[in-house]
Amino acid sequence: MKKLLKTTTNIALFILLMIGASCKREIEAKTNYDLVISKVDLIDGTGKDLQENVNVYIKGSKIAKIDTITIESNERNNVINGEGKYLIPGLFDCHSHTGDYKADFPRFMHYGVTSILVTGGSTCTNDYFRQMREMGEQDSVPAPRVFHTSQHFIVEGSHPVKTYTSSNWKEGASYFILKDTAQISELVQRVSNYPISGIKLTIEDGPYPPYVERMPQEFVNHVNKEAIKNGTRVFAHVSDNFELKMAIDAGIKNLLHYTGVDLDFEKDRELIQRIYHDSISWVTTLMLDKSMMYPKNPEWFDVEGIKEIYPAKEFEKMNDPDYIFRAEEFVKYFQEYYGFDNPTLKQVVGFQVEDFIELAKNGVNMVLGTDTGNDFILPGYSVHEEMLLLELGGMDPGQIIKMGTLNAAKMLEVEERLGSIEEGKVADMVLLDANPLESISNTLKINSVFKNGKAQTRIE
Repeated sequence: MKKLLKTTTNIALFILLMIGASCKREIEAKTNYDLVISKVDLIDGTGKDLQENVNVYIKGSKIAKIDTITIESNERNNVINGEGKYLIPGLFDCHSHTGDYKADFPRFMHYGVTSILVTGGSTCTNDYFRQMREMGEQDSVPAPRVFHTSQHFIVEGSHPVKTYTSSNWKEGASYFILKDTAQISELVQRVSNYPISGIKLTIEDGPYPPYVERMPQEFVNHVNKEAIKNGTRVFAHVSDNFELKMAIDAGIKNLLHYTGVDLDFEKDRELIQRIYHDSISWVTTLMLDKSMMYPKNPEWFDVEGIKEIYPAKEFEKMNDPDYIFRAEEFVKYFQEYYGFDNPTLKQVVGFQVEDFIELAKNGVNMVLGTDTGNDFILPGYSVHEEMLLLELGGMDPGQIIKMGTLNAAKMLEVEERLGSIEEGKVADMVLLDANPLESISNTLKINSVFKNGKAQTRIE
């Protein structure tokens, strides 16, 4: 009898201890942390398998803890019930331009893009860069955190000043024309005094005729050499295989476009092996191809809510004869160069995505970027279009998410604090209502966006 009483007492004591421990966890969750997302399925951005039914604890702006202990959710306090939802890191767009950041930044955030790399532009003076950074550093108005290159380094009469004519372009303020190597040393030193991610170097001879001469190899080499000497890097704008080789010959490790490059993994074996060896980061920008096809496919913009978020002029351009002509010329190019009878979107991007998969398999850090600022490439929404293009070409959704999160952070050298949902990192996150590993289109089913651990206001 005494033994039975002792056993019963021990069981009761154990139950009380468990209840006490549970209550303690409840109190801890509601007092020691600023936010808890409970019972959520986590895709952390590292490429690991989905983690089911976990709790993510936020203290201040950082992820303090991740566990699977059962806690009760209470949305009236600081615990958000993530049951049936999916948490991914905040997305990056690593090739963006904006001439109106005050309008564009809330759109990026609405679509879960919490970090951007601005790669120069006609308005991008030092003061404009500063304004964007300051807006990205606060949390009261929705805005992504801003990384940016220097102003464009170009040669006389080249892209983008020649291509995108604008009264905003100001030599010495939003772009620099390279004339000799002595000038390059002074320029690189000057721009390196600002908080840049690297030098924006435009090697190309122009995207369409009349072409100018490409930037001399000597200039490309010297810019990269001086960048390293001044503790920064080069982000190269290339548009074909020849310019790609120029960048690789100079030792440049960050490439801002794949569109225009056409690698043959047999004929270009030597160049490709050098790319594998050099730890290259390469931004996708498939949206450039899709944007050229929009005037012939206006139904692509028939997306719920999109026309309430962006100005009507963005969609009206599709009726402009000049844009229709450009679309027809683009299709004609793919018919003649690649032998496609009536090129589909899948044909246009498919062989490029096959290259991405092969490059990534061999250690190339493939990174998501759209070239926002071009016609029909919309800040925020087009990041999801870029991901859909990658899936259309056969890429696994988990790899796509990694390209838009941790890979991007690695290219920007901020992976110690951004790019994945791990303990100690900044809590930039997107809560989804559907599983993006089943279809990357589910990244558009956004429940909430968090930056620095705080829920951001989305556009209604």
